[in-house]
Amino acid sequence: MQGANKGADAKPLDGKGLRIGIVQARFNADITDALAAACLAELEKLGVAADDIHHVQVPGALEVPVALQAMAARGGYHALVALGCIIRGETYHFELVANESGASVSRVALDHRLPIANAILTTENLEQAVARQTDKGRDAAQVAVEMAQLLASLK
Repeated sequence: MQGANKGADAKPLDGKGLRIGIVQARFNADITDALAAACLAELEKLGVAADDIHHVQVPGALEVPVALQAMAARGGYHALVALGCIIRGETYHFELVANESGASVSRVALDHRLPIANAILTTENLEQAVARQTDKGRDAAQVAVEMAQLLASLK
């Protein structure tokens, strides 16, 4: 997501009229709440109306793709955003959750031909998560708007 819309030929991001769905994992809530706050603030800055944002929460990162899939199947969204935080622990569980959530988010996007900005952080420790929470939340909003614009232009 880094560098969203920074190219010389990139058109300005304009979220007016876009309907965006956000799925936020509650696990590691301090981080995911900060991701959500940054994402929502950036969407507002880009012109997405508050009434055009549907923000839901799920227990953890593995549940994010299920909610994204339900939103995509429901229709009416121009883009979706996945927010979560997976911090490495002492077991294999980190790899399982990180790999499965990431692959499933991508699968939903491809199956539904709907852009999904994936801001499910996968970090080694809490300090890394805190260092990324604001930028990645903002980046996710930018990616959602940029990809919605791009796909609309390709129709």
